[in-house]
Amino acid sequence: MRFDILTLFPDVVRAVLDSSIIGRASQSGIITVKAHDIRDYTIDKHKKTDDTPYGGGKGMLMSTQPICDCFDAVCRELGEGSKKVIYASPRGRIFNHEVAKELSQYDNLIILCGHYEGIDQRVIDEIVDEEISIGDYVLTGGEIPACIIVDAVSRLVDGVLSDKECYENESIASGLLEYPQYTKPRVFRGREVPEVLLSGHHENIEKWRLEKSLEITKERRPDLYEKYMLAHPPKPKKSKKK
Repeated sequence: MRFDILTLFPDVVRAVLDSSIIGRASQSGIITVKAHDIRDYTIDKHKKTDDTPYGGGKGMLMSTQPICDCFDAVCRELGEGSKKVIYASPRGRIFNHEVAKELSQYDNLIILCGHYEGIDQRVIDEIVDEEISIGDYVLTGGEIPACIIVDAVSRLVDGVLSDKECYENESIASGLLEYPQYTKPRVFRGREVPEVLLSGHHENIEKWRLEKSLEITKERRPDLYEKYMLAHPPKPKKSKKK
């Protein structure tokens, strides 16, 4: 899978995505991540990529020409294949694990990063397939949302993680918040690892983990808990024969 990020600050994107698991997946060729500098495509002699908005108002808007020319260059490079163009925007659909799974089905994902007061609406109308938001707050630019989207989607691509279980059974992906986890030492400042985890009894361990996930989810995310319980109703108890 390939990710192309259109941005005024490619170094911000590279600083995040060129390291750790995503960086290694990119270096090994499992995924491709490219950050394209929109400023390279401006025809303005002063390298301007923004201008004042019609109708007045504070701040500057990113201009149509450099964004669309950058996009056209990326499309020529990509050629054929299923692709989707996303604009990281607070007015878009809220990003979650289900959206990440949906996006992972594309061959190419192009993410446009806004800055300043946003971008000219005609760019959105011309090239964007969908606006996506990472939450109900405003950031200074779209670079951080773009990195979050790439990270979450990349983890679902075969080969990026060592085992599917790494993402299928994790918090949120399973429908529940994750159970508590422990490592050595067995006792730390008087706090002990739960005995069941030391038992070697895998069935009891899985049962304990599910119980803890349900408990934590019910307390902290009742919306997720209700959704999970609707999809996994408890099995009726068998009546005892007289």
